[in-house]
Amino acid sequence: MKNIFIFIRRYFNFLFFLVLQIVSLILLIRYNQTHEAVYAGVANEITGRINLQYNKIQNYFHLKENNKLLLEENTRLKNMLRTDFESPDSSRLAVLDTLVRDTLGRQRKFIWLPAKVVNNTVSQQLNYLTLHRGANQGVKKDMAVIGPQGVVGTVIDVSENFSRVMSLLHRNSKVSSMLKKGNIQGTVEWDGKDPRFITLRNIPKSTPVAKGDTVVTSSYSANFPSDILVGFVDEISKDPGSNFLVIRLKTATNFYNLEYVNLVENVQWDEQRRLEAAPVKNQ
Repeated sequence: MKNIFIFIRRYFNFLFFLVLQIVSLILLIRYNQTHEAVYAGVANEITGRINLQYNKIQNYFHLKENNKLLLEENTRLKNMLRTDFESPDSSRLAVLDTLVRDTLGRQRKFIWLPAKVVNNTVSQQLNYLTLHRGANQGVKKDMAVIGPQGVVGTVIDVSENFSRVMSLLHRNSKVSSMLKKGNIQGTVEWDGKDPRFITLRNIPKSTPVAKGDTVVTSSYSANFPSDILVGFVDEISKDPGSNFLVIRLKTATNFYNLEYVNLVENVQWDEQRRLEAAPVKNQ
């Protein structure tokens, strides 16, 4: 307190001058319309710039929350896609089952669920992800996992509130895929080397393929919806021991910065698997 009084005493004349200047400016602005208009414009400009910077800072700290809300909204929209419903190959249905149907009577085939990535590896031969969503939140084994850019992996284990995903960057991962141009079917796998690249196999040598071509999931992939982006052709070579090409793809998904993903359940898959596992009846 003593130092404050000493400061005021020492700079009294200067401080008194500043106070008079401020009072003069206030009176000038208040009773002169021209000066008031100029002041209002300058004040608005300064306030606007300060608010802009403040909003940038505020938005930065709310990025995670905004991303989560955006993922939930995208999930809701994906559950409304026409491609998530599929009509049986018949114009007549005798009995309606418990599957959700749209207004055209088509059965729902895929259900999308959002999930947060809480752990992810990319540098191992066998890479996994951990999602903060489990059996209590509707996750089941073998559900497909899809990120904002494309295929991520497949659920292999589920606890009450978490699930473990076999990444596309896993030596045992195989995803039925196809060249979007021509719908030529093949299989995508990883060679365990560079996390940026995967390999598309079983494409005949006679198939026209060019660098940059798009590869998506095929209709043979029961757990993944078809036409989900997998990667882009980066390099093409011929396997000397077979009639197939070896195609290196650049992954559509950036596995280094995964934060939120979608889990996708094929609600018709159990019926398909039971039929395919049933013994063939004698003709």
